[in-house]
Amino acid sequence: MPASPPLNASQVKSATRTLDIIEYVVAHPRPLVAQEIATALGIPVSSLSYLLATLVERDYLVREGRRYSPGKGLEKLQLHGTPFSLADRAAPLVRTLRQQLDETSSFFVREGWEIEALVTESSHQALRYAVPTGDRLPMHALASGKALLAGLSAGELDRYFAESERRKFTPSTVTEEKAMRRQLDEIRAGGFATTDEEFSLGIVGIGRMVTIAGEPAGSLSVAIPKVRCDEAMRQRVMDMLARTAELLDSA
Repeated sequence: MPASPPLNASQVKSATRTLDIIEYVVAHPRPLVAQEIATALGIPVSSLSYLLATLVERDYLVREGRRYSPGKGLEKLQLHGTPFSLADRAAPLVRTLRQQLDETSSFFVREGWEIEALVTESSHQALRYAVPTGDRLPMHALASGKALLAGLSAGELDRYFAESERRKFTPSTVTEEKAMRRQLDEIRAGGFATTDEEFSLGIVGIGRMVTIAGEPAGSLSVAIPKVRCDEAMRQRVMDMLARTAELLDSA
């Protein structure tokens, strides 16, 4: 395995400061203002503002007015007997996917003949696709849904085609059973599901099923505006999805 690139001094300093902030805030019985933290830890206010905002976004700190106190996210760092939820396990990996690709990345679970985004991280680019967390979406029109359909047994798949309503969202949406079965055969053979403007015009989706202990647990997907989705991007996304799926299986 190739060695990881060494961290530069600024990365190490940011990591150290982040830990210092958490430890300092947790150690105090009352909420603290930013200036108190900056003075105590010797962190420039400009750097502190960014670090505090990140910690609040991740729920490690809570901001009320100008004051900061420990957040619920810190509970995830404690050793206890309660197992992490599937969303807890998927969240950091989905976040890393988005950071590496800067494209909207999600983890879906199946709910009947629909899928639900359990975790999603939106791209920071101006042109991006947003995935609604918690909404039920059709399996047939999204890459994550197709990936999960490809993992169904023959009997379950027969039930799906008998019971599901497959709406045509765009001229490219595949709804006919024979055509869908051909797609699912290709997904099983290649390991990846793709959609090309099947749910939203201008959006390409690439998905991969995730198994945990040999059983389908959900699917990862990346949604990319078509203008940015060349062959090199497709290959990069598939490589990242394959690695992320393996990490989630072993998490």
